[in-house]
Amino acid sequence: MSKLRNKVQLIGNLGNEPEVICLDNGKKVAKFSLATNSTYLDSQGERIKQTDWHNIVAWNKTAEIIEKYVTKGKEIAIEGKLTTRNYDTEKGEKKYVTEVVISELLMLGGN
Repeated sequence: MSKLRNKVQLIGNLGNEPEVICLDNGKKVAKFSLATNSTYLDSQGERIKQTDWHNIVAWNKTAEIIEKYVTKGKEIAIEGKLTTRNYDTEKGEKKYVTEVVISELLMLGGN
């Protein structure tokens, strides 16, 4: 049951081209946004489509696969864990970022 404590599964489309960075230690990291869509009925019975955007991070071999095969608009399924980090802006403001760090990647669709 402990493996279920921080597990995220998403299916969606890339909102931008992945940004892949090769770090000084030779490791690669890929970052991109993922759009997931859901629908619900509002109080008047109209179907409403809602898009949520997620910040996604992939490391090492997964980042290499993303660099080679995944492009903007591509539909993928991911599994990972939710992480939060913070940083200070140049103005001294503290900013918080929530990201999903990928552990599994599945490419969907025919694009």
